[in-house]
Amino acid sequence: MGYGSGELIIRSYNAQNDRVRVEGLENICEVGPADKPFLFTDTLGDPICRIKNSPIYNMLVAELGGQLVGIIQGTIKLVTLHKPPKNVAKVGYILGLRVAPAYRRQGVGSRLVTKLEEWFVACDVDYTYMATEKDNEASYTLFVNKLGYVKFRTPAILVNPVNHHRSSQISSKFKLTKLKIEEAESLYRKYLSSIEFFPIDIGNILRNKLSLGTWVSYPKGETWGKVPTSWAMLSVWNSGELFKLRLGNVPISCFMYTKSSQLIQKFLPCFKLPSVPDFFNPFGFYFIYGVYGEGPLYGKLVKSLCNFVHNMASSKSKDCKVIVTEIGGNDTRSKLHIPHRKSMSCSEDLWCIKSLKNEDRMSVHKLTIMPPTRALFVDPREV
Repeated sequence: MGYGSGELIIRSYNAQNDRVRVEGLENICEVGPADKPFLFTDTLGDPICRIKNSPIYNMLVAELGGQLVGIIQGTIKLVTLHKPPKNVAKVGYILGLRVAPAYRRQGVGSRLVTKLEEWFVACDVDYTYMATEKDNEASYTLFVNKLGYVKFRTPAILVNPVNHHRSSQISSKFKLTKLKIEEAESLYRKYLSSIEFFPIDIGNILRNKLSLGTWVSYPKGETWGKVPTSWAMLSVWNSGELFKLRLGNVPISCFMYTKSSQLIQKFLPCFKLPSVPDFFNPFGFYFIYGVYGEGPLYGKLVKSLCNFVHNMASSKSKDCKVIVTEIGGNDTRSKLHIPHRKSMSCSEDLWCIKSLKNEDRMSVHKLTIMPPTRALFVDPREV
């Protein structure tokens, strides 16, 4: 496609020359749908903050006539993926595609994706995938209709606001224990290594400074040394240390209600009104990952763990306003018991996948029709 301002140049991101311009592009792309609220992302001056903890990563920028008009990011890792004859695949994840409003629908986005795919191929990637909201028509049209991606999984994103004035109840019938990193890694490899998108380098994730720890819950009177009759586990990632979020396009009535409820909560706590966090200023969040467990009490146990994480966020981080958990779309057992606010959550996100190798073209079709495992591992490094 021709461009009136000259040739479109796509190259790797250079922090020294591009950082300020990328931030400027992010700002002008902060325009969401006119009919509903949306989230802004504040990268805290580091455009690659969302990918730099991944094993291999890259960021590309698009220039036209010396002006930066688009960006895209990608990461590479080894994961469990059920594809005969082997169950491990090298996958590339696409995120952070941005095109300046004045240059949209001119092929800039597709050129960026294609160039990133070329980098994936050079790195011997088997599959590439991306995530988007199911009602994002522009993204769906680009990736599925134009670039050959197919619908793969529909995970649920559960969002629970943090109440800094009230603790969540934790049942006295259960015991909570923080695991050592080596114990957590061993447990994950034993029980989750066969689920979809389980990262082979799980140890690196658990040892990352952003990972706050792994906890298990089980009935009191039983010991962890011997596998309990029921148990649950999860890990916590402090995403707020990397970037902040801010809510935009909110009705003035919602803004006024938030401010008034906070004042009442502060000066008249006896009214016990539901707390409404301040989402209008930049805020951080905790991401819960690696949720799993077994036994008839699993639901109650995982709820106790989530309440513990809420209380930890409430007491240790004034900046943390929400706790986010992403689980497999068919993991109804977890969804039923993980605390979340329905109005803030997404019951059906969309993952799309594409094979980058000719011999794997048919296996993509098999992957999409294969019933998903109950659990789905969502890498906190890619949130």
